[in-house]
Amino acid sequence: MTDLSGRVAIVTGAAQGIGAAVAERLAADGAAVAVVDLNLEGAEEVADVIRQRGGSAIAVRCDVGNAIDVAQAVERAAAELGPVGVLVNNAGVLRDNMLFKMTEEDWDTVLDTHLKGTFLFTKAAQAHMVKANWGKVVNVSSVAALGKVGQSNYSAAKAGIQAITKTHALELGRFNINVNSIAPGFVETPMIRSTAERRGLDYEKYKQGIIDANPMRRVAMPSDIAGVVSLLCSDDASFVNGQVVYVAGGPRA
Repeated sequence: MTDLSGRVAIVTGAAQGIGAAVAERLAADGAAVAVVDLNLEGAEEVADVIRQRGGSAIAVRCDVGNAIDVAQAVERAAAELGPVGVLVNNAGVLRDNMLFKMTEEDWDTVLDTHLKGTFLFTKAAQAHMVKANWGKVVNVSSVAALGKVGQSNYSAAKAGIQAITKTHALELGRFNINVNSIAPGFVETPMIRSTAERRGLDYEKYKQGIIDANPMRRVAMPSDIAGVVSLLCSDDASFVNGQVVYVAGGPRA
C-alpha cells in the first residue's frame, strides 16, 4: 500500500463518486485529506467517513472555477492540515448536447470546471510542493478526450487536461513533482446514472452494453480509479511523469 503518512492531500469534486473514493483511499494511505466540493454537505459526509475510520479530513466548499475560492481552499488546507503535497484534480460536471444544441453556457460551465479548475488548483498547490521539493498531482481526464458524440465541451476539456498535464510535468519535474493524468472509461457513479436517465436511457441496459463491449466484461467502480491514483502517488511511481493512464478495461489510443 502507498505510504502517505505525514502528507496532506487535496481532492476536488470529492463529495461523491470517484472523488469520494479517491479521498477515502488517500486517507487510508495515511494522508490528511481536504475534501473539496461545491456541495459542502456531501463533502462533510465524506470527511466524516474518513474521520470515523481514524483518518484526518476537513470538508471545504469551493467553486473550482473561481480563483479566489481556490486560493482560499488551498490556504485553508495548509493552515489546518499542513503544507499541500498531493493534489487530485477530479471536479467535473456534464452538460451534454449535440453541437447544434449546445449553448455557450454549457461550454463555459464544463470548461471552467474541468480545465480552468485544474489550472487554478495546480497553480495554487504547486507553491507548497516546490518549497518542499516533493509533490504529486493527478489530473482526472477521460476516454472522452478521444472524442465522443454529444460532448464537444467535455471532450475538449478532458483533452485539454491531458495537454496541461504534460506541460506541468515539464515545468515542475525539476522540483521533484510528478504530474500525471488518468483517463477512466465508464465508471459506476451517481453522475453517470443521472446522465443516462436524463437522456431517457434505461440505465441497466445501457450499462450492459458497455459491459458486453469491454474486454474485462465489467464496468469500473470508483475504487478501481482510486487504486490507480494511489499508485501514481506512491514512491513506486516516482519516475512516472507526464503520462496519461487509461483506466478503461482495455487499450485506448
